[in-house]
Amino acid sequence: MNSTNFRMPARRLAVVAAATALAAGPAALAGAGSAQATGEHGSASATVLRTGLDVALLDKSVNAPLTVSLNEVHAPQSARKTLLTADLEGVDEGRPFSVLRAEVADAKATVEGERAESSTTLAKARVHVPGLPLLSLIELEKVTSKAVCESGRTPLASATLPGSVTVLGKRVTLTSEGTTEVTVPGVGEVRLDLSRTETTSRTAAATALRLKVAVNPAKLNVAEVNGTVTLAEAKCEAPAAPAEQPAAPAEEQAAPAESEESRTADVQPQGARAEQPTGADLAETGGDSRTPYIAGAAVALLAAGGAGVALSRRGRRN
Repeated sequence: MNSTNFRMPARRLAVVAAATALAAGPAALAGAGSAQATGEHGSASATVLRTGLDVALLDKSVNAPLTVSLNEVHAPQSARKTLLTADLEGVDEGRPFSVLRAEVADAKATVEGERAESSTTLAKARVHVPGLPLLSLIELEKVTSKAVCESGRTPLASATLPGSVTVLGKRVTLTSEGTTEVTVPGVGEVRLDLSRTETTSRTAAATALRLKVAVNPAKLNVAEVNGTVTLAEAKCEAPAAPAEQPAAPAEEQAAPAESEESRTADVQPQGARAEQPTGADLAETGGDSRTPYIAGAAVALLAAGGAGVALSRRGRRN
């Protein structure tokens, strides 16, 4: 009776151990073979106008930076404004002045899936700087910029310009790219960088116009205005490409299907005595993907059986 009571738990233990080994093997293999890629998100930004100017009064008593931007957006956003004013202490008795007036001033930036895109449009625009209330720094019909970045594809950047613009009251013919310098005696100098585009493997940037300003108007409340004005700027960065999944181990790869002749050759007649393979045959056959699980189950069975025998003997002694 005591022997029977000890043998039953031992058998159950062996069965549970074998089932656990067989179930845990495939689960562990599946966990090791899976991977989740979390690439970086893309980005996009657009700006219709940005200034970085330093304004100095005639007597050099005040140096006031003028740093403003219009419709500066980051994905996913869009904006439309046609008027930008700024306050600058000590200039024009502290009254606000108009930096930009335009009929169209749009900026848009989006990131969707594996694509990032931004664009700007500026039309019928006039840009002013302090000290020149009646004379525009630049007047233009229409400029645009666009940047497109998509994972796995070459980024694109483009900008369009009108045939001509008016700088400090002077009509200037533009080319598709390069640099144009404008000098107006008694007023100042403006250098225009036209249609600047840059691309890398994942990024793109386009600027329709970038003005380097050095204005020193005579007999006005403002002595000097120096700095930069950027018009119609678009930038983007493509999302990172998803990481490639690691190749499956050799034992996971499906074995080639056996031919009909091979399956027929393996079939033994009923009642025939099976021949034991030689040592060389064992070395050649190797094992399939179930071999580690079968071996683990066998070890579990042996361990459980040994434990059952030990408990049985101890029960008999008692």
